[in-house]
Amino acid sequence: MLVVEDDPFVRSALIRHLSEAAHAVRSVGTALEALREVAQHEVDLVVLDLGLPDLGGAEALRMLRGLTNVPVIVATACEDEAEVVRLLNDGADDYLVKPFSAVHLLARMTAVLRRSRPAREEPAGVLAAGGLRVDPLRRRAELDGVELELTRREFDLLAFLASRPGVVVPRRELLAEVWQQSYGDNQTIDVHLSWLRRKLGETAAAPRYLHTLRGVGVKLDPPPAHARPPVPPPRLSAPQSSDRRHSASYSSKTARRWCPIRR
Repeated sequence: MLVVEDDPFVRSALIRHLSEAAHAVRSVGTALEALREVAQHEVDLVVLDLGLPDLGGAEALRMLRGLTNVPVIVATACEDEAEVVRLLNDGADDYLVKPFSAVHLLARMTAVLRRSRPAREEPAGVLAAGGLRVDPLRRRAELDGVELELTRREFDLLAFLASRPGVVVPRRELLAEVWQQSYGDNQTIDVHLSWLRRKLGETAAAPRYLHTLRGVGVKLDPPPAHARPPVPPPRLSAPQSSDRRHSASYSSKTARRWCPIRR
C-alpha cells in the first residue's frame, strides 16, 4: 500500500505501524510522486494526506481517481461536514480526522479492503446451490467441500436438477433429458433418487436438497443457510462398569442366599 504524507515523522510512524501489521508499505511526500507511484506500481490501498506541498488534497484526489480505482483513505485536519462530503463525492472511500491512532487507521483499512474485494464467483459453468457445487464440464460434484462419488447416471440427474434450482421438473422431462427416453418406469427415477439422496446425506422423509412433489415431479432446492443436517438419535450405550459391578454383586448375594449350604 502507498502512504502519501509530507511530514517525515508522521510518515515514519505510519510505515512502522503498518509494517508491524504485516503490510508492505511504499511512501512518498508529494502528490506528484503519488501519481507516479500508482502509475508505475500496483497498490492495494492509498492513505492520502490532504495537506501536501505541491497540490491541494481535493485536486490530488481527483487526479488519482483519473489513473486508478484503488481504494483511497484521506487524512484531513478538517472536521467540516461539507468538506468531508465533498471528498467522498470526489472519490475517497473513507476518511480520518487528524490526529488518529494506528489502531484506528488499521481498522479503517481493513473495512475498506473488505468492501473493495470482489465477491467470490464460481468458475464459469459451475452450478451452485447451498453447499452443493456441480461442475458439468469436469463432471465433478462436491457437497460442503467434499467430493461426491457418483455414477454417470446419478451425476447426470444431479446436474440436470442443479441447473434448475427451485424448479419442479416433471418425471416425464427427467426421462427425456437424463435417460433420453420418451417413456419409462417411474421406479427407475425413484431408485436413482434414493441412491443420490443417500450420497447427499438425506432421505425422502427428511430431504435437504432433493424434494419430491407426489404426482408432479422433483426439484432441487438448497436448505436455508441456518439449517443444519439432521442429527442421528444417540445410541444406547452399554451399562457402565459400576452398573455391571453392582449387578454382579447383587447376583452374587442372591445366589448365596438361595444356594443350599453343602456340609
